[in-house]
Amino acid sequence: MLNLDQNTSILSFLMICTLSLLSRHYRTLIRSCAQYLSLDVGTKLHASIITTGLANFPNTYLRNALLQMYAACGCVLYARKVFDEIPLSYKDTVDWTTLMGCYARGGFPRDALNLFAEMRRSDVLIDEFTMVTVFLASAKLGCEEFGVQGHGCMVKMGFNSSVKACNAVMDMYVKCGLIDETRRVFKEMEEKSLVSWTVLLGGVVKWEGFENARLLFDQMVERNKVAWTIMITAYIENGLTKEAFGLLREMVFECGFELNFVTFCSWLSACAQSGNVIVGKWVHVYALKMMKHEMDIMVATALINMYAKCGRIDDAFRVFKVMPRKNVITWNAMLSGLAMQGKGDMVLDLFALMIREVKPDDVTFTAVLSACSHSGLVDQGRHFFYSLESKYGIKPSIEHYSCVVDLLGRAGHLEEAESIIRGMAIPPNEVVLGSLLGSCSVHKNLKLGECLMKELVQRYPDNTEYHVLLSNMYSLAGKDDKANSIRVALRSRGVRKVPGMSSIYVGGQIHRFSAGDKLHLQSQEIYTMLDEMIRKIRLAGYVPDTACQKFSGSDFGQEEKEQALFSHSEKLAVCFGLISTQAGTPLYIFKNLRICQDCHSAMKIISKLYNREIVIRDRSRFHCFKLGSCSCSDYW
Repeated sequence: MLNLDQNTSILSFLMICTLSLLSRHYRTLIRSCAQYLSLDVGTKLHASIITTGLANFPNTYLRNALLQMYAACGCVLYARKVFDEIPLSYKDTVDWTTLMGCYARGGFPRDALNLFAEMRRSDVLIDEFTMVTVFLASAKLGCEEFGVQGHGCMVKMGFNSSVKACNAVMDMYVKCGLIDETRRVFKEMEEKSLVSWTVLLGGVVKWEGFENARLLFDQMVERNKVAWTIMITAYIENGLTKEAFGLLREMVFECGFELNFVTFCSWLSACAQSGNVIVGKWVHVYALKMMKHEMDIMVATALINMYAKCGRIDDAFRVFKVMPRKNVITWNAMLSGLAMQGKGDMVLDLFALMIREVKPDDVTFTAVLSACSHSGLVDQGRHFFYSLESKYGIKPSIEHYSCVVDLLGRAGHLEEAESIIRGMAIPPNEVVLGSLLGSCSVHKNLKLGECLMKELVQRYPDNTEYHVLLSNMYSLAGKDDKANSIRVALRSRGVRKVPGMSSIYVGGQIHRFSAGDKLHLQSQEIYTMLDEMIRKIRLAGYVPDTACQKFSGSDFGQEEKEQALFSHSEKLAVCFGLISTQAGTPLYIFKNLRICQDCHSAMKIISKLYNREIVIRDRSRFHCFKLGSCSCSDYW
């Protein structure tokens, strides 16, 4: 018979074997949770580990698996907690790198870099994946100083032969705007992968332009979907529709690439930003042919966004209505599109339908508040803002504050808007303060404008846009000395007003104009049309509003100011549209700045005289001019 000590030893041995087997099963399950990002199941397994006593089992494999699971699911706090529970002597390179990656991807890149510094102080070995994570964090932070130091560390440790590490350092340099350094790393690489070429191509497109990018693209022996998408997107963004279609045909019909939802969404996003509805419609048709049963929800949402930002709100709504499934992003895209068009009542009606199907988020209320602001729905906007947290459980964000300040400011409730700013739970940014300053300009409240200007200068000394706005406020108030002193100070610093740029698509190509532009090939015909157009609209009642001639010196006479007004970029774009398209064709124009009062008044008369619908997307919204009126009802 076995004695008591022998029985105890056998029981202990069996218990250890059982716990070890159980531990292996848990590790397998937790790794599956990490693979499939199943956080809910993972947290339940973690709870079970604690209650069964496995958490106290003398090995760290379970904690390693838990760390990787929480990191994969993006749970920074839990990942850090598990990491801290692992004894220092048991933490290996993978553990440190896993938490660093979690920080970098989770929006805490500085914490990732601090952890790397701690890792080096702890004499933990680093590998190529550690360096990849360092460069990811540096890129996210835009910290070229740490990135350059990381590059030096990579070379010193002998990882400059790692293709993965070199690709990561190139990506970091691209995101920091150091394209020469990117090229140098690429040139020095002994072995280059397709990813290496693609990273460089993306950097060249961004920092050197599509011409240099095309030269590099033509040198590529092999091209993947990403490379094709980068190049086609560049052509779309630069308005080179014919070139974009040429590459599309080559990619699809000659090289045999099948397009997917990622490619579609990239192109549609480029179309939305540039206003290129021609390529956008082609993508729509192609997507319908490919996705015969049901269009991918992401592609459909991107279509809604594209049509809305190109001024085709009816097309956007048609896509929205036929979608069998809609998520919160889809609803937000439709609401935002309607808000930009100033269709506040439609936004409120659609929001009432939305809350029956999906739960609104913070982006939803940014769209709703923006719609209220553009449509003058002050009471409704107030109601939504003040019930955000109590009714919908959403803390007001800086975007919500910006919208409600804009809403109240436009309507002349400057004191209430200022009161909201002073009571903000978060510091106001330049958009919030600048919005109220703009309202002070509209409602001629110079005293409040001066106070806001002082605050803006103190917080954002490098932003001179608000100096220009205050200068014009002084001019309108008859205080030319103060206006001129600001202008002289800005000019002495080499500051000039951001030039107005307007774009219009004609004949499959984008045509861009700046104020007073005479570089266009049809410049002579455009200015002949401009003279005729100004003469006609003057007979119809147009009076030049020279107060809109921003930041012009006091030495400018009335005639010079009027001539400068006549050659604003949107007027030149309209003239080109009138001579280049058939009678009755709508004109779609995209402007980088807010449309001025003079151009707004002129466009209403032009739309009636020439029987043209003129749609202008400025910096904040759409203006649809038709038969002498604007969709904004002169409230913008």
